[in-house]
Amino acid sequence: MRVSPALYKIVLFACLCFSSPITHANQVACFTTNMGQFCVELFETQTPITTANFISYINSDAYTNGIFHRSVPDFVIQGGGFKIIPGTTGESLTAVNSLPPIINEFKISNTRGTVAMAKVGGNPNSATSQWFVNLNDNSLNLDNQNGGFTVFGRVIFDGMTVFDAIEKLPIRNLGSGSFTDTPLKDYDDSSSVSFNNLVRINSVELIDTASIFSQEILSFAVDIGTGNALEVNLRLIQSSPSIVFELDLNNIVTLDNIPPNIATFSSANGQLHIPSAMINPSTVIRNVQMQLTNAESFQFTLVSYE
Repeated sequence: MRVSPALYKIVLFACLCFSSPITHANQVACFTTNMGQFCVELFETQTPITTANFISYINSDAYTNGIFHRSVPDFVIQGGGFKIIPGTTGESLTAVNSLPPIINEFKISNTRGTVAMAKVGGNPNSATSQWFVNLNDNSLNLDNQNGGFTVFGRVIFDGMTVFDAIEKLPIRNLGSGSFTDTPLKDYDDSSSVSFNNLVRINSVELIDTASIFSQEILSFAVDIGTGNALEVNLRLIQSSPSIVFELDLNNIVTLDNIPPNIATFSSANGQLHIPSAMINPSTVIRNVQMQLTNAESFQFTLVSYE
């Protein structure tokens, strides 16, 4: 199938007329905790400073053996500030070594499942290591105070089930300051709190991927061959007998630069090639090939993958 020039005109027109507040990033951070595993898609395009800061903490193992020290039901669950370290007399809790504060990059609303930086009240540019997950749509509150709280990622796949489970844990005041709303695991008030009762991050892994398939949406950046790169979403509309996706025209973003690890679309034959796609926390497929099978509604049929 040869794609007509009209196809490009429509796509380019759409990318000029529509914008999406959330864009796809090429890195995903997957956390293993004593409450389960969750992954966070990082919005590197929208919030490069915040994302680089977060990755720096991951690479320094600041979040390994970290804890979620704050739980406010129907609001947020917060971590990134404290970690458990071994010692000659046993484990102890210590503050994470903070890097210099970063500039606020508020652009994306604090809706359910988004991940944002915590900061000092009255100082928009004070975020360091602490971050939180929004349990509800907190946009009316958090988007409109202290310069707006910078959302730099979103929990993908079924990761919010982990935070919904943490939200249901008993909460205890373990002291003034940061530990007034601490969630506790396997605790029933019959004994003193131990390190085993804290919600603990065992490990963090960074994964590079060209696309993410979550909640029946495949999101990725694509080089359309005209010197332009777009960030797009393909929505799954059919899974049998063929797997078919349709372009979401309301969520197309033009990119100033063509990033590495990008999908490519050929106007000559209507073929879409995606180098890799993360489909769950433990599975990344390679060399995804799709064919444009309906140019009027922008439908792509999956041909093959490795």
